[in-house]
Amino acid sequence: MNGLKGVHHVTAITSSAEKNYQFFTYVLGMRLVKKTVNQDDIQTYHLFFADDKGNPGTDMTFFDFPGIPKGTHGTNEIYKTSFRVPSDAAIEYWKKRFDRLEVKHTGIKEQFNRKTLSFVDFDDQQYQLISDENNIGVDSGIPWQDGPIPLEYAITGLGPIFVRIQDFAYFKQVMEKVLQFEEIEQEDSFHLFEVGEGGNGARVIVEENVVLPMAQQGYGTVHHAAFRVDNKETLLEWDKHYRQFGFQTSGFVDRFFFQSLYTRVAPQILFELATDGPGFMGDEDYETLGERLSLPPFLEDKREQIEGMVRHIDTVRSTMTIEKEYE
Repeated sequence: MNGLKGVHHVTAITSSAEKNYQFFTYVLGMRLVKKTVNQDDIQTYHLFFADDKGNPGTDMTFFDFPGIPKGTHGTNEIYKTSFRVPSDAAIEYWKKRFDRLEVKHTGIKEQFNRKTLSFVDFDDQQYQLISDENNIGVDSGIPWQDGPIPLEYAITGLGPIFVRIQDFAYFKQVMEKVLQFEEIEQEDSFHLFEVGEGGNGARVIVEENVVLPMAQQGYGTVHHAAFRVDNKETLLEWDKHYRQFGFQTSGFVDRFFFQSLYTRVAPQILFELATDGPGFMGDEDYETLGERLSLPPFLEDKREQIEGMVRHIDTVRSTMTIEKEYE
């Protein structure tokens, strides 16, 4: 059975698709590569922010479920998402940028020999920038060429995801026996797991925490995280593999942009496996990626209904010149 190749995407929940678009586009300089709807709840936007071409391992996606309450952070949740930047100098750039734009952050820290900068958005969604300086392993993506961030400092993809768990002994078994990660380091209550080629794009940091109350999902929290696999055949192998360990799965799901398999591996921890392709370039031109409402073929006949339900969000950037912002 082919193993997992690293982080594919992280999907979170926002209180406002409009504010989310502004923050990721003009503060973080990530490219909106797909504006679509949640295929299981078509009144809900699903926005995909990624690198220049939406490569696997680079995208952070968001649902904006109407009327959902604010979530609360705690134990038993995927609680923080990392973004890769090229160097320690890039981390310094971002600290100055966040100070100027009044983005709340923790200051520059070091964890597992990497410079990091943790920050939050308007929903208290938790993120971290991580330096790729001296990083070896899974390649990162390509920064958004026409975004506001100088390319030498720009976000290139996803780094480690953070899981906070109450029953660490159980979760370690899941990570190692089922998902085939390897624990390679520990700092205090944080355990670093790695898979495949390793490096920042193939890591999960698990925090053992028996003190905090159970997290409650809502806006400002992560919905699920996904790991990369090669193709449909590999997904089907993993479906059998999961079931041998007694896990329930979604079975094979075709999302059009990629193909998926979902499994809840612990209370409130939903992991997806997703194929690298077909990707986001099949139904839109590179120059106008993410500017129109994109629907998979199986929803195209409902376009008029869907466009009547979701409010219009202006995501046109191809007619603009976005200046690079040197701090």
